[in-house]
Amino acid sequence: MRDFAISDHPGVQAQLDRLGALSLPTGRTGLGLDTVRALCARLGDPQKALPPVFHVAGTNGKGSTCAYLRFMLEAQGLTVHTATKPHLVRYNERIRLAGTLIEDDHLAALLKDVLDAGADLEPSFFEVTTVATFLAFQREPANACVIETGLGGRLDATNVLENPVVCGIATLGIDHEAFLLNPEPDVPAEPLARIAFEKAGIAKPGVPLVTQVYPAHAAQSVAETAGQIGAPLVIRGQHWDATADGAIHYRDAAGDLLLPLPALVGAHQADNVALAVAMLRHQNAVHVDPGAMGKGIVDARWPARLQRLGHGPLTDAARGRAVWLDGGHNPDAGVILGRHFTGERIHLVMGMLASKDPAAILAPMQGRLLSVSIVPAPGHDAHQPQDFAPFTELPVRSFGSVPEALAALSPGGDVLIAGSLYLAGEVLRLNHEVPD
Repeated sequence: MRDFAISDHPGVQAQLDRLGALSLPTGRTGLGLDTVRALCARLGDPQKALPPVFHVAGTNGKGSTCAYLRFMLEAQGLTVHTATKPHLVRYNERIRLAGTLIEDDHLAALLKDVLDAGADLEPSFFEVTTVATFLAFQREPANACVIETGLGGRLDATNVLENPVVCGIATLGIDHEAFLLNPEPDVPAEPLARIAFEKAGIAKPGVPLVTQVYPAHAAQSVAETAGQIGAPLVIRGQHWDATADGAIHYRDAAGDLLLPLPALVGAHQADNVALAVAMLRHQNAVHVDPGAMGKGIVDARWPARLQRLGHGPLTDAARGRAVWLDGGHNPDAGVILGRHFTGERIHLVMGMLASKDPAAILAPMQGRLLSVSIVPAPGHDAHQPQDFAPFTELPVRSFGSVPEALAALSPGGDVLIAGSLYLAGEVLRLNHEVPD
């Protein structure tokens, strides 16, 4: 599977091969924190000795929120470790030390240490990755750590963290149903409330939990979970708020801020900025002044999220069209794309995992499409063209690769490549835009 990646460094590839042989939990019975806790203990519990941690969960927007946190902290002159997921092209993207992707020799040794320590525990890919990240962050000095959850929150491997300085939850939506909606006693039955319960599980006693605005049943689930854990809630619309109109107008009890709009494309990015700012403002471990916040907001980059591709071998095949790339694959991501391309006619090139909703991207894009082309999702079982046909009046064509799909497009219109982060990684690789 593409999750496990490949590397041109023999030492890294040897450890990635070992990672690839590990189990991948396929349901609620495969999730839990006992194994990751045991593995951490064997390596000296690095999660207990990290620089101040900003812990972020959510369905969409958590990666962008982490990017804004990182860039704002760095604009203050601070050294920041960052853990985000998944990787797009290289596994190294998951572990950023003091602003730089972990080097191959360091990564190979780190993975070997963790894999050797946990050989008899049968950890998953995600558990080894998480413990390796903690170990790297513990060994290298920094002023702060920004850590993104992987799957859910309550039972995500990162949730062995004990003392973050603040936690945040980005937007909520339905995704990863096989894991997060698997029946379990004493949890909310309504799907979005259940998702909220899982995400809010990152809360810690006495640690501020900063939230966006959610539907009432989801907000209630977050509030109940935070209350049971003993985490003070910091709710948008009650304890802080923000609007965007040519600039971001942020306000909370400490005062108002006027901040620039981000360079990242999409109206939703202002909400991600606002959450990151609120997290910074509601913790006391690290100071970031408004000037650094503004610089970080403008400087922040986050690939494969409404990214316009630059000049490269792949975009050359598009014959002068603008080519947009987005890794979105759930209904909320589809809504964002539909809103962004309002009034434009777009050629959609899509590859989507068979486990995802085939209408997620197509339905919100109705009336905006010139053509629909389906390509594989590299290394994974993917939906076939007939799966998408019920959701569009256009012919659905199939191609073996993105370059083939681009070469076959009729004149006119720009291009959106979407449906999977695995596909997004392949596109970045083909266009020589590997994240650094």
